[in-house]
Amino acid sequence: MHLPVPRGDLSRELANALLCNPSGEHAANLATVATGRLASASDVLDDGDLQLSLFMLYELHYRGFAGVDDRWEWNPGLISLRTQIEEAFEQALREAAGPVPSVEPSSSEVAQALFALAASDAGPSVSKFIQRKANAAQAREFLILKSIYQLKEADPHTWAIPKLEGRAKAAMVEIQADEYGNGHLPRMHSELFRQTMRGVGLRDDFGAYIDRIPAVTLAAVNMISLFGMHRRHRGAITGHLALYEMTSSIPQAAYARGFRRLGYGSPVTDYFDEHVEADAVHEQIAGRDLAGGLAEDEPELVPDILFGAQAAAAVDALAGAQYLDAWEAGSSALLAGAGAGAGAVA
Repeated sequence: MHLPVPRGDLSRELANALLCNPSGEHAANLATVATGRLASASDVLDDGDLQLSLFMLYELHYRGFAGVDDRWEWNPGLISLRTQIEEAFEQALREAAGPVPSVEPSSSEVAQALFALAASDAGPSVSKFIQRKANAAQAREFLILKSIYQLKEADPHTWAIPKLEGRAKAAMVEIQADEYGNGHLPRMHSELFRQTMRGVGLRDDFGAYIDRIPAVTLAAVNMISLFGMHRRHRGAITGHLALYEMTSSIPQAAYARGFRRLGYGSPVTDYFDEHVEADAVHEQIAGRDLAGGLAEDEPELVPDILFGAQAAAAVDALAGAQYLDAWEAGSSALLAGAGAGAGAVA
């Protein structure tokens, strides 16, 4: 993908550094700029400069950027910068998630707590809006917003596989194998989402719309990278994935109905139809074998499992509220400016 358009001093300094030779001192000023940015940030989860900078730092560990030397991935200055932002980000996530309940470290008790959290979700329903009210432009915006994760779907969670053992590892592999189409490219969920985007006239290359993606949407993606890449967050990433799987099947059916209402069928709806079936199975595996198995093997991680799930629900609720507020007001949920690509919101 291309380097994003900066959203403040920190992302501008970072982008400038990434275009230079990583063996130089081009990252030396970043820590100072980050300190100032963090000190002035009123809401880390909704700060475009911080979230874009963190997204850029994480993306160096995925597919990188056009024109950026791959050696930046493990540059000590950038790792230090990432750690600096991550500390504030994690604190903001814990505040958003709220206190976790006390749960016995058994598979059944942890699964029950996660299913209860999924059932109690009273956040704004983007899926119902898409199903019943969204016009064609809003439906396309919805796909653009989802694309920053769905076009690399499963990759952030896959970081957790080598950090797990036993039952939890087996469950994670089973879920992720389905996400990757069990080795068949046309069935990979990211590939199905590409078909959806192409079917409504949108670009399907990862990051094509990065400059239109709001900060809180980036925060939702950055959260998965934070949890997946750090061994100390192996509990949080399992809780995050479990909640995602437990709250997916019904909304996916609503999205499919919404796109059919707007006149789209296969292949546009194939992505949603696939998830209706797959996630109905995954939710049991994720709750009882992935999260529950980890809880029994490492009881001390139960609070982290619940934190990951609650953080996922909290950030998704914040993002959904932003989208619905904009759409209900007749506005765009995307950022204004360059980088939208042809026909992005037509």
